[in-house]
Amino acid sequence: MLDRERILTTIDELEGYQRELVQIAPGSIDEYQRIEKKRACERLLQISIETVIDISFLLVKGLRLGLPAEEDDLFEKLVGAGIISQSTKETAKRMKGFRNILVHRYGDIDDGIVYEMATERREDFEAFKKEVLEELSEEDAPVKRRRM
Repeated sequence: MLDRERILTTIDELEGYQRELVQIAPGSIDEYQRIEKKRACERLLQISIETVIDISFLLVKGLRLGLPAEEDDLFEKLVGAGIISQSTKETAKRMKGFRNILVHRYGDIDDGIVYEMATERREDFEAFKKEVLEELSEEDAPVKRRRM
Protein backbone atom coordinates (compact mmCIF):
# COMPACT_ATOMS: atom_id res chain seq x y z
CA MET A 1 0.00 0.00 0.00
CA LEU A 2 1.27 3.44 -0.95
CA ASP A 3 2.21 5.47 2.14
CA ARG A 4 1.14 8.86 0.79
CA GLU A 5 1.65 10.60 4.14
CA ARG A 6 5.26 9.47 4.38
CA ILE A 7 5.95 10.37 0.76
CA LEU A 8 4.43 13.83 1.23
CA THR A 9 6.45 14.34 4.42
CA THR A 10 9.61 13.37 2.54
CA ILE A 11 8.69 15.78 -0.28
CA ASP A 12 8.32 18.49 2.38
CA GLU A 13 11.85 17.68 3.57
CA LEU A 14 13.12 17.99 -0.01
CA GLU A 15 11.42 21.37 -0.35
CA GLY A 16 13.05 22.50 2.89
CA TYR A 17 16.51 21.50 1.67
CA GLN A 18 15.90 23.30 -1.60
CA ARG A 19 14.77 26.48 0.22
CA GLU A 20 17.97 26.35 2.27
CA LEU A 21 19.99 25.91 -0.90
CA VAL A 22 18.33 28.97 -2.45
CA GLN A 23 19.16 30.98 0.68
CA ILE A 24 22.83 30.04 0.73
CA ALA A 25 23.45 29.68 -3.02
CA PRO A 26 26.50 31.68 -4.00
CA GLY A 27 26.18 34.52 -6.47
CA SER A 28 29.42 33.62 -8.19
CA ILE A 29 31.93 30.81 -8.45
CA ASP A 30 34.35 32.95 -6.42
CA GLU A 31 31.83 33.21 -3.59
CA TYR A 32 31.27 29.46 -3.86
CA GLN A 33 35.00 28.85 -3.30
CA ARG A 34 34.71 29.92 0.35
CA ILE A 35 34.96 26.66 2.27
CA GLU A 36 31.84 27.12 4.40
CA LYS A 37 29.74 27.95 1.33
CA LYS A 38 31.22 25.03 -0.58
CA ARG A 39 30.58 22.49 2.18
CA ALA A 40 27.05 23.77 2.83
CA CYS A 41 26.14 23.49 -0.87
CA GLU A 42 27.65 20.02 -1.12
CA ARG A 43 25.77 18.78 1.93
CA LEU A 44 22.41 20.24 0.89
CA LEU A 45 22.78 18.73 -2.58
CA GLN A 46 23.74 15.36 -1.08
CA ILE A 47 20.73 15.17 1.24
CA SER A 48 18.41 16.50 -1.48
CA ILE A 49 19.51 13.69 -3.79
CA GLU A 50 19.20 11.12 -1.01
CA THR A 51 15.65 12.36 -0.46
CA VAL A 52 14.85 11.80 -4.16
CA ILE A 53 16.15 8.24 -3.77
CA ASP A 54 14.09 7.75 -0.59
CA ILE A 55 10.91 8.96 -2.32
CA SER A 56 11.61 6.64 -5.24
CA PHE A 57 12.04 3.70 -2.88
CA LEU A 58 8.78 4.52 -1.07
CA LEU A 59 6.93 4.61 -4.40
CA VAL A 60 8.43 1.35 -5.67
CA LYS A 61 7.71 -0.38 -2.38
CA GLY A 62 4.21 1.06 -1.95
CA LEU A 63 3.15 0.28 -5.50
CA ARG A 64 4.73 -3.17 -5.27
CA LEU A 65 6.80 -2.70 -8.39
CA GLY A 66 9.28 -5.38 -7.39
CA LEU A 67 12.51 -5.48 -5.49
CA PRO A 68 15.15 -3.30 -7.15
CA ALA A 69 18.54 -4.94 -7.61
CA GLU A 70 20.25 -1.55 -7.19
CA GLU A 71 19.29 2.11 -6.81
CA ASP A 72 19.18 2.76 -10.57
CA ASP A 73 16.48 0.08 -10.81
CA LEU A 74 14.24 2.30 -8.67
CA PHE A 75 14.11 4.86 -11.44
CA GLU A 76 13.62 2.23 -14.15
CA LYS A 77 10.66 0.79 -12.26
CA LEU A 78 9.11 4.24 -11.84
CA VAL A 79 9.39 4.88 -15.58
CA GLY A 80 7.90 1.47 -16.33
CA ALA A 81 4.97 2.28 -14.07
CA GLY A 82 4.46 5.69 -15.65
CA ILE A 83 5.33 7.59 -12.48
CA ILE A 84 8.27 9.56 -13.88
CA SER A 85 9.35 10.40 -17.40
CA GLN A 86 12.37 8.96 -19.17
CA SER A 87 14.03 12.37 -18.94
CA THR A 88 13.48 12.56 -15.18
CA LYS A 89 14.86 9.03 -14.83
CA GLU A 90 18.06 10.02 -16.62
CA THR A 91 18.38 13.13 -14.46
CA ALA A 92 17.80 11.11 -11.27
CA LYS A 93 20.48 8.60 -12.31
CA ARG A 94 22.95 11.45 -12.90
CA MET A 95 22.01 12.94 -9.52
CA LYS A 96 22.67 9.60 -7.83
CA GLY A 97 26.08 9.36 -9.49
CA PHE A 98 26.89 12.88 -8.36
CA ARG A 99 25.79 12.01 -4.81
CA ASN A 100 28.16 9.04 -4.88
CA ILE A 101 31.02 11.37 -5.74
CA LEU A 102 30.07 13.72 -2.91
CA VAL A 103 29.73 10.92 -0.35
CA HIS A 104 32.46 8.53 -1.37
CA ARG A 105 34.85 10.97 -3.03
CA TYR A 106 35.20 8.87 -6.16
CA GLY A 107 37.70 11.24 -7.67
CA ASP A 108 37.94 14.92 -7.03
CA ILE A 109 34.77 16.91 -6.64
CA ASP A 110 34.43 19.37 -9.50
CA ASP A 111 33.59 22.75 -7.96
CA GLY A 112 32.08 23.93 -11.23
CA ILE A 113 29.57 21.08 -11.24
CA VAL A 114 28.61 21.64 -7.59
CA TYR A 115 28.19 25.36 -8.28
CA GLU A 116 26.01 24.62 -11.33
CA MET A 117 23.88 22.13 -9.38
CA ALA A 118 23.44 24.62 -6.53
CA THR A 119 22.55 27.57 -8.72
CA GLU A 120 21.23 26.38 -12.08
CA ARG A 121 19.99 22.79 -11.74
CA ARG A 122 17.55 23.06 -8.86
CA GLU A 123 14.72 22.68 -11.37
CA ASP A 124 15.72 19.01 -11.67
CA PHE A 125 14.46 18.46 -8.13
CA GLU A 126 11.30 20.41 -8.92
CA ALA A 127 10.60 18.28 -12.01
CA PHE A 128 10.92 15.07 -9.99
CA LYS A 129 8.68 16.43 -7.25
CA LYS A 130 6.07 17.59 -9.76
CA GLU A 131 5.83 14.17 -11.43
CA VAL A 132 5.52 12.39 -8.08
CA LEU A 133 2.87 14.82 -6.86
CA GLU A 134 0.89 14.31 -10.08
CA GLU A 135 0.84 10.60 -9.34
CA LEU A 136 -0.19 11.12 -5.72
CA SER A 137 -2.95 13.56 -6.64
CA GLU A 138 -4.73 11.11 -8.91
CA GLU A 139 -7.64 9.33 -7.27
CA ASP A 140 -6.99 5.63 -6.85
CA ALA A 141 -3.60 6.03 -8.45
CA PRO A 142 -2.36 2.49 -8.60
CA VAL A 143 -0.01 2.16 -11.50
CA LYS A 144 -0.78 4.11 -14.64
CA ARG A 145 1.20 4.01 -17.85
CA ARG A 146 1.13 7.70 -18.65
CA ARG A 147 4.69 8.52 -19.60
CA MET A 148 7.09 6.67 -21.79
